[in-house]
Amino acid sequence: MLTNLLLATLISTSGNEVIQNADTTTRSYELEDVVVQDFKTNKKDLVPISRTAMSFRQLANQQITGLRELTAVVPNFYMPDYGSRASCPVYVRGVGNKSDGTGVAFYIDGVPYYEPLSFDSDLGDVASVEVLRGPQGTLYGRNAIGGIININTHNPLEYQNTRVRVGYGRYNDVRTQVSNYTKVSDKFGFTFGALYHHNDGSFHNAYLNEKVDKMDETEERIGLYWQPAAEWLVRLTSNFKYSDQGGYPYAPVNEETNKLQDISYNRASTFRRLVTTNGLGVRYTGENISFNSQTSFQYINSHQAIDQDFTTVDKSFVVNDRNQNMVSEELTLKSNNDNRYQWVVGMFGMMEHVNRSVDNNSYTSGTDSHTDYCVPTSSLAVYHQSSYNIWNGLSATAGIRFDYEHAKTKYDNDKITFATGKVAHVTDFESSKDFKQVTPKFTLQYRTTADNLFYGSVTRGYKPGGFNKSFVSDNERSYEPEYSWNYEVGARVNMLDNKLTVSADFFYIDWREMQITSTVTGVGNITTNAGHTDSKGAELVVTARPVKGLQLNMNYGYTYARFLSYKKSETVDYTGNRLPMVPNHTFGINANYTIYPTGWVDKMMFNVGAKGLGRIYWAEDNVVSQDFYALLNAKVAVTKGMVTWELWGKNPTNTDYMAYGFKSSTGNYAQAGKPLMFGTTIELNF
Repeated sequence: MLTNLLLATLISTSGNEVIQNADTTTRSYELEDVVVQDFKTNKKDLVPISRTAMSFRQLANQQITGLRELTAVVPNFYMPDYGSRASCPVYVRGVGNKSDGTGVAFYIDGVPYYEPLSFDSDLGDVASVEVLRGPQGTLYGRNAIGGIININTHNPLEYQNTRVRVGYGRYNDVRTQVSNYTKVSDKFGFTFGALYHHNDGSFHNAYLNEKVDKMDETEERIGLYWQPAAEWLVRLTSNFKYSDQGGYPYAPVNEETNKLQDISYNRASTFRRLVTTNGLGVRYTGENISFNSQTSFQYINSHQAIDQDFTTVDKSFVVNDRNQNMVSEELTLKSNNDNRYQWVVGMFGMMEHVNRSVDNNSYTSGTDSHTDYCVPTSSLAVYHQSSYNIWNGLSATAGIRFDYEHAKTKYDNDKITFATGKVAHVTDFESSKDFKQVTPKFTLQYRTTADNLFYGSVTRGYKPGGFNKSFVSDNERSYEPEYSWNYEVGARVNMLDNKLTVSADFFYIDWREMQITSTVTGVGNITTNAGHTDSKGAELVVTARPVKGLQLNMNYGYTYARFLSYKKSETVDYTGNRLPMVPNHTFGINANYTIYPTGWVDKMMFNVGAKGLGRIYWAEDNVVSQDFYALLNAKVAVTKGMVTWELWGKNPTNTDYMAYGFKSSTGNYAQAGKPLMFGTTIELNF
């Protein structure tokens, strides 16, 4: 069945190529013989972007196996553990949303992912991952008000290998993985990869006397690469993900002590997710002009069953089913020469259709509120960016983008009585909205002959509005767009013959009509607009290579985000409070030392790191929060021939912390962070 699904969905994509990577605040950075660059980068590198990139080897050395684990490894990047794959919100510099839609765009090999429930991806065998901080609308598709996450896989025409990994860890954590990159000829190559992951769960439901977070998941991908001529590349890929997991490990929070109580609710909760993502990419790279066409299709099917009151009483048990189809097309044309003037022009279009059904069961009252609704959305965007080298290393960039989006909703709600089976019609309606916006960008940078960089930028961000699937009053049926002006200055300096690199930036975000999501027990998540907010902060990245084989990385992010004006009702005013889900500080440090002994062992790798974040407020009222905390990690790997043995540990001090929290109409709830994890892995490369 799996093979049939893969073959049935075999269309593919051409994404942004990343040759290799490192941590930096610019679009392209040379580190020894390592170069980072993607398709939309102009040839003379005239546009600085606050960016962190990590190679496959860096991810493996630090045992980063999922996107969430980039939290605090990337400055001012936060992806909380929601408790399941049902939603994986991402926050960059305080910009994000925990419910439908996102302010941070996500791509795998150039294929766009729009729904947060599809974000939590495996990073076990990717070529690189990069995070671009700040609005990127003049270069990328939809919803990039906060930044971009790009994941890139290997091209078999450039990289050939077969890798097999088998790992085992605490809580019966089993992870097996196989991947193959084969170059059949100079013009044709193919890839195949498969992953299986099982975990018994680490959190215990005291009432049901069972683990609540057990997990089984699988992921498969295939790709075909054809290079009919030196200037052309055609890539077809298909990705299939399926997960079946328990949830949710939420416990009440004692507001006086700020401590978690026991997890205790009476109905087992689950989440199942199937995501297939496919595309077709065609790229032409000429002497003066380059062209890229990217066609993508995504299908999502999910089933969520959740004891939404998280108590031992049958107050609210919700079943949420979702089917989504999305097709998109992006065309990009850019200059590819050594002229002082560089440009990029592009067009992006998307059509998305979402069908959902929600059953809100109240067993105490003996009723079920059943809702069916569909939300078709179509959007079109045109963008352009020009850069000009004014004098020596001084250059200027200007960009502009036009967005149009049309969204509709059809909503039908009935009330069913269990005892009689009687169905009473409650409400139905149809509605539509159009959103239009023009967003500009201006940048000035100066690059010295020693490749030091100084820059400043002003960018307008935008995210369209939409419709809620849940609401209490009629004025909560929909929410309006949000807007921001982003101001940034930064620098990167190379010292000690490039053995030490320091990057720093300061930013200020003036944010209007921020979209914020609240949870209402028995109803669901409701997104509203929060008036006027701002976010300001700084980021620092230091990379040192003091001796051969040793690399030290340190990053720090500071964000102060608050409500400047947010009166939620006549009696509730959050003005002056801090924004929820935004860590005040993120800090990461990592040391990696690789040696090549002359004895029996070919290579030994030692990696040790720490990351910390906080304070984090979980709701607008700022009553419950998580103080700053730090987590350690360590890994040792020994290689002989084609065999590598690894021993790793995460959170060895077993630090207690809240990984995610929220406020509902019945109180505050939170999920504890992952406890001590350790394990071992055998890897074969041939």
